[in-house]
Amino acid sequence: MISSKLPSILKPFFWDYDFGKLGWPDDGGLIISRVLSSGDWRAISWVRKQMGDEPLRDWIASCKGRGLDRRQLRFWELVLDIDHKIVNTWIKEREGLVWEERTNR
Repeated sequence: MISSKLPSILKPFFWDYDFGKLGWPDDGGLIISRVLSSGDWRAISWVRKQMGDEPLRDWIASCKGRGLDRRQLRFWELVLDIDHKIVNTWIKEREGLVWEERTNR
């Protein structure tokens, strides 16, 4: 069960939000995304302990790794045992979008 109150160790990663108003489940996606992409090991460990690895894997898959850079995706691929071919697909799709966005200005 995920605690609705966020621990103070997460506060530095939400400097641009009113930290006291963040909570589960309303801000769950934001919290997971920010911690997986910018969190330190304590913050990451907290999220993993709260959710478990399978729900984190499912969350990453549901958004196709959006918000995570290539290096972070590779890290989570190994830690959470995400299929290598799927991660390759997400990275390849994203690389095409970046180029398309640059040329359509």
